[in-house]
Amino acid sequence: MRKVARCRGRSDAGMTTAEYAVGTLGACALAAGLYKVVTSTAITGALTEMLERALHAT
Repeated sequence: MRKVARCRGRSDAGMTTAEYAVGTLGACALAAGLYKVVTSTAITGALTEMLERALHAT
């Protein structure tokens, strides 16, 4: 009975190991998706063109 009372009094302040694992996998998936977008031919070309225009601006 005391154990149950102690558990009820606790606040759920942090994530558990499983939540950390799911959060880490989600962050890695998002990073992989962003990496694919940023390294795509269209984005790389647009960034290169923008940098060249900025460097050659008078």
